[in-house]
This record gives sequence, C-alpha cells and structure tokens, in this order.
Amino acid sequence: MLKFKNRQELGWCFYDWANSAFATTVMAGFFPVFFKNYWCQGMEVTKSTAILGMANSLSGFLVAAIAPIIGAIADSGSYKKRFLIFFAYLGVLSTTALFMVQRGNWLFAAVAYTIGTVGFSGSVIFYDSILPLITNKKRIDYVSALGYAMGYLGGGILFAFNIWMILHPAFFGLKDANHAIRISFLTVAAWWGIFTLPIIFFVKEPGKEPRISPKFAFRSGLKQLTHTLHKMQHMKTIVLFLTAYWLYIDGVDTIVRMGVDYGLSIGFEYRDLLLALLITQFVSFPCAIVFGKLGERIGAKHAIFIAIGVYIFAVMWAMRMKATYEFYGLAILIGLVQGGIQAMSRSFYSRLIPHDQLAEFYGFYNMVGKFAVILGPVLIGITGIFFESSRMGIASIVILFITGGVLLFFVDEKKGAEQTKYLSLRENGQ
Repeated sequence: MLKFKNRQELGWCFYDWANSAFATTVMAGFFPVFFKNYWCQGMEVTKSTAILGMANSLSGFLVAAIAPIIGAIADSGSYKKRFLIFFAYLGVLSTTALFMVQRGNWLFAAVAYTIGTVGFSGSVIFYDSILPLITNKKRIDYVSALGYAMGYLGGGILFAFNIWMILHPAFFGLKDANHAIRISFLTVAAWWGIFTLPIIFFVKEPGKEPRISPKFAFRSGLKQLTHTLHKMQHMKTIVLFLTAYWLYIDGVDTIVRMGVDYGLSIGFEYRDLLLALLITQFVSFPCAIVFGKLGERIGAKHAIFIAIGVYIFAVMWAMRMKATYEFYGLAILIGLVQGGIQAMSRSFYSRLIPHDQLAEFYGFYNMVGKFAVILGPVLIGITGIFFESSRMGIASIVILFITGGVLLFFVDEKKGAEQTKYLSLRENGQ
C-alpha cells in the first residue's frame, strides 16, 4: 500500500511518523488531563483550564509570529533542513523535560509543553516546505497523503501502546497510571528523536552552494519577507486560498481539540473517548492514502470539497447523537477524511506558490494554521450559551465549513500559477 519512489520520499514521510507521536500522545491524549489532575492538583478547575489555554495560545502565537520570518531566512540560505532539525530536537528535549516535572509544579509543566509545541509546529513549517523538493507535481498529492498516513499510523501505534501501559501499569513494572503517563512522555521523546533520523540522512536539500552565511541569510530573509508582503497584494489567488483554508481548517482543528470536551459534556466516559481517538488514527492511515490517489485522479481541490461535505454531515450527526456507538461511528467517519483534507490542502497550495520561496510561503500557510482554532471555540461557546445547549454549540461549526468551501470554489489553480509566474518573470526583467 505504501509505495515510495526513492529514499527521499521515504525519509520525508518518516518525519510525520516521528512527530505525530507528540501530537497524539501529548497534545491530544494525556497532557490536558494529566495537567489538571497531577500538575495542577488542588487548583480550581477554571484556573487550570485558563493556564492550559494560555500555554496553547502562547505557543500558537509564537509560531504564527515567527513562521514567515524564519521561512524567508531558510529560503535565503537554503537552511530548511537545518531549521527542521533544530525545532524537532527542541521538541524532543522539551518532551523529555515533562517526565521530570514533579506533582504540583504546573509552571514548569506549562513552560515545557509550550516549548515542545513550538518545536513541533516550527518543524512542520520546514517539513511542509521540503515536500515540493523531493517529488514532482504528478506525485505530490500522493506523497503528501503518504506523509499524513505514516503520521496517523505511527502516532496511533505509540498511542495504543501508551494506553495499554496506563491501563495496566503493573504489567510493565510501574507504580500506577500516573507513573505510566510520565513514562509515556519519555517514549514520545525517544520515538520523535529516533524517527527524525531518516529525513536527516535520506533527504537532500538542493540550494545555494556554497550556502550564504547565517548573518547574511537573516538580512536577506527579512528583506525578502518585506518584498513578499508587498507582492502578495497581486497574488489574489493565494490570499483567497489562505482565507478559505483558514476557515475550513479552523473547523477541522476545532473538532480535533474540542471533540473530547464535547463528548464529556454530553455524558460519555473518558475511556470511550480515548478509544474513539485511536479509531480515528487507524482509520485515517489507509484513508489518507486513498485521498492521495483520489487527488491524482480528480484533483486536490475536488477532493477537499468531498472532505468538507463529509465534515458537514459529521457535525450535524454529532449534534443529534446519544449513544456511545454513535461516537465510535463518528470517529470512523472523521477518520475517513481528516488526513485527506490536510494532505490535499498542503499539496494544492504547493501549486500556487513560487518554488524559490517555499519555506517562506509555507510559513504563511502554517501561520494561518496556527491562527485557526480561534473562530471555532468562540462559535461553540457563544452559540452554546445563547441556546443553553452544547449540541447547538457544536452545530455552529458548520458555518466554518460552508464559508470555507464557498471561498475555495472561487480559487482558480491555473490562474494562481499564472499570477505567480508573471510576477517572477517581471522581477527577473523578462
């Protein structure tokens, strides 16, 4: 099922296998609950929630603020891979630090988590920007999907192992579930660190030889960023796509981050929710690959429309569900398209942007991604309070998918590529 053309594609995809362990086990699975029950033990629930929210917001803001800048610098000096390695191992070290945080030390835990999230998100900027360098336009949808598929499989395997360890700590010679969760942070750090090695050894970054100095790259990068910001007023197709992407991916990310909270609010057990998260991981693995093939046949844009349609149906189903088996059904349904919509968005964007400024433009792409999960939670909160119903709150997310889909309809891939080519030729005096 996994068909790699060469070692570069294999090495690139393995980084998704590596960093997804952090996204699944730490961000989505254990950290939020462990933060409340262990590091913030005895603290008011509202206060611990506020601290966790601030940590997430701060990490997102930091990455969003620096993404285009470091992207421009990486492009100027051909430092994409070096930046990826730096941020990846920053995340590895921070995740290791979580193991050492003692009960009640919420400040150290929040700081380590924030830095780890910055490492995770920062590395993804350069991971995405390397994609067009290791494959061709014909295979880019499929390879992008392969990366997400590898991520869901790798993250799911380690997450399943960690859940087993937490449910049966004595089997592993551990004191209790709390000890098992702390050990799980070490497993994530080791997994992330080891499986980052393939992209280091197998992927070659073409670029300037010899590379310009970091000092000059910094100056050149800032100058290039200023120029790009001015130039983007003529790249209307790119701006339109980023706006559409911001809206529908906000809906996707809101479901990912608020799904467990919604399940708890309507009476489901936490263990059932963890199982549902595992189901989504393993369903997303083969389905992301299917979406890659679908993108090759009907185009990435049409594949995104299919995923948006499925999400709209899933949200309306979530509003009405009552039984636990329905939550499992939703987990399967979301797994069908979650990896696909992410992979097709990444590869579709690559067709619109100049290939001599990949890291910079993917910096903007990831900046938009980090500013996502702003409208969704606000919509859920305001709508839920107004109607006094969590179910109406979750239903409001449909607005994001519909408006994002409408804007995407007006994105013309051919026109966007022509705009980029025209501006590049004009700059080169041709």
